[in-house]
Amino acid sequence: MEIWVLNGPNLNMLGIREPDIYGRMTLADLNAMLTETARELGAHLDFFQSNHEGALIDRIHAGYGRGLAGAILNPGGLTHTSIALHDAIKAVDYPVVEVHLSNVARREPWRSHSYVAAAAVGTIAGLGWRGYELALRYLVGVAAERG
Repeated sequence: MEIWVLNGPNLNMLGIREPDIYGRMTLADLNAMLTETARELGAHLDFFQSNHEGALIDRIHAGYGRGLAGAILNPGGLTHTSIALHDAIKAVDYPVVEVHLSNVARREPWRSHSYVAAAAVGTIAGLGWRGYELALRYLVGVAAERG
């Protein structure tokens, strides 16, 4: 069972950028924790991070037809600007869960709108790194139900 973990702009700076909002866990720490959870659940994860919208879109498209159980996507700041990410998610044959470390609804007003949310199967926000783990458990559960 393969699940992709896709992280957008500035998530390579986790642990450095605004740790009072995003925490001190680095992206490498997050990926290691998720890898361990995936191993326990019988899933394989593939990680991708880019600061470029087109690279994320290309990666989302690359999953089409591969039989993915799904993808976990933290689009970062592209959440609030990218109709193209929305369209890419709508074009593929696997579920995408949108994840945010912070509760975007409790921050600047412009952060409360997500173009991605309307294309994703669900959104998890404000639970820190645990949101990624919940998304992983959800995708594994849905894949198991599908057989």
